Amino acid sequence: MKNYKGYISSRDCLGTFYPHRVQNIVIRDFCVKKNFNYELSAAEYSIKNSYLVLSEILKDMKSIDGIIAFSIFQLPLNKKKRSDILKKIIDKNKNIFFVLERFEVKNNKDIIKLNEIWSIKFNTLNSLIEKKLK
Repeated sequence: MKNYKGYISSRDCLGTFYPHRVQNIVIRDFCVKKNFNYELSAAEYSIKNSYLVLSEILKDMKSIDGIIAFSIFQLPLNKKKRSDILKKIIDKNKNIFFVLERFEVKNNKDIIKLNEIWSIKFNTLNSLIEKKLK
């Protein structure tokens, strides 16, 4: 059985806030369906642009096969920082699942796809905000 560490957010995910309880339920359900051993989720600090908890998970991934995050939109807004985090995971021959979007990153092609999803969502939100301001 594969071991995965959960990763949840204490901040909004690109404009939408999900309680810890909801994030954990969704991750736990995903693990049950995939027959993964689920290590209790680590919650990222609510401090803006903080990825300290994720950095700690990345430092010590020896005992896990990867990470199960709640959403793609927990990752940094900055594309380079986001890609660097994902490359660290791939370089360790691990993977990361994003349960809300049903998306897995296991190689560089997946990073490109994830960044495209980010760009589409971000641009769509900006467009909606601009329309409301008019």
